[in-house]
Amino acid sequence: MSQPQEPVYPGSLPPRPPQYPTGPTRPEAPVPPPPPAGARIHPGPDAPLYPGAPPAAPVHPGSSTSAHQDIPAPRTPPAHPASGPARPALPPPPPPPPPPQPFAPDNLDYQNAPGRRVHYQAHQRGADATALSRLALLLPGFLMSLLVVLLAATTLEALTGFPYWLPTLAWVASGALVFHRPTEDFFARRLLKLHRPSPQDMVRLAPVWREVTARAGVDGNRYELWIEESRELNAYAAAGHIVGVTRFALTNLPSAHLAAVLAHELGHHTGGHAWSSLLGYWYSLPGRVAWRVIRTVVVFSVTFASYFSCLFTGGLLLFIGVLTLASVTSLYGLPLVLLAIPYLMAAVGRRAELRADQHAAALGFAPMLVEVLHTMEQTEVQARYQLTAAQGAPPAQPGTLARLLSTHPDFQTRLHHLQPYLQGGR
Repeated sequence: MSQPQEPVYPGSLPPRPPQYPTGPTRPEAPVPPPPPAGARIHPGPDAPLYPGAPPAAPVHPGSSTSAHQDIPAPRTPPAHPASGPARPALPPPPPPPPPPQPFAPDNLDYQNAPGRRVHYQAHQRGADATALSRLALLLPGFLMSLLVVLLAATTLEALTGFPYWLPTLAWVASGALVFHRPTEDFFARRLLKLHRPSPQDMVRLAPVWREVTARAGVDGNRYELWIEESRELNAYAAAGHIVGVTRFALTNLPSAHLAAVLAHELGHHTGGHAWSSLLGYWYSLPGRVAWRVIRTVVVFSVTFASYFSCLFTGGLLLFIGVLTLASVTSLYGLPLVLLAIPYLMAAVGRRAELRADQHAAALGFAPMLVEVLHTMEQTEVQARYQLTAAQGAPPAQPGTLARLLSTHPDFQTRLHHLQPYLQGGR
């Protein structure tokens, strides 16, 4: 319930609020009188001057205490000792990692830098004299393989009634698979044992490849880059669009040297060496298979006949000789030409390597390619010394026939053909 209010009469003052008792009030401190004029200002209120005491230190301009101050400077409270052992100082935080820098190849002057225009050639690939020579040497092997395919198709027609011309036509048209991308992918993975480069590999490989193709005026996107997990210094140009490089070359070669190797392989593609080589291999395959089968049958027959009688063996050899002579005569000596084809193809292969070296040198990679060839030569010599130490005797040197069947020229020949580019003659 509310309390009844007192009545207010006219002319009376309003009632005062009730006063509550409070505690004793603290008397105000007396204000000290100002010092007389000319008196010295002491550094603090508790430091009076005594007779004989040294005068106070003078106050310099710019210090925290001025000679015209009337209020003493506040004292710094004393530092109390911390309870317990002192905490060890925390180590400074590690600096932030630097931002990732773009790939900067060493010893390689970029011509496809941002802002520079890249000009593509109208005809980016073709067939030079080396590729045309290989195609000409392919003709006898192609005819022998065609004969083998016709014999097999005729036999199939006699057994099943299937028309012989259909498998023959399919075999002739199968050469177009050299430029078929899924077929190239199968060829690279299954036969060459290559794999696609990872994103980390592309960070290393793609800028160098773009520089090589920019200098050559070639669209690098037309080709496929592949990696071989090998500890050898090597690279590949195969089929119509395969450019492969080993893991050793990708990891250990400087960028300029890697560019020289890739420019060499690009020269095989632009000159038509890669596709003509694979085309020759494919179209000569039935003839080679038939030759191996015939040789195996002849060797087995002669070996088997030698267990019974020398007369029987001589008769068998005579029969094989007559059959071979009849075949050579009926085919106008074509089998004899096939005996020289491997040596001629090897000579064309050596010429193709020199052409690819010249292609890389014309793009400005002659000094880098020379250093790569020196590295390959030293690696080969070191491997020969290791083999000599393991066997206790030097390995046998390749004979004349082995050198004639080699598809790569020796290092001294390649260095000799690169000398005009090093001396500025071209």
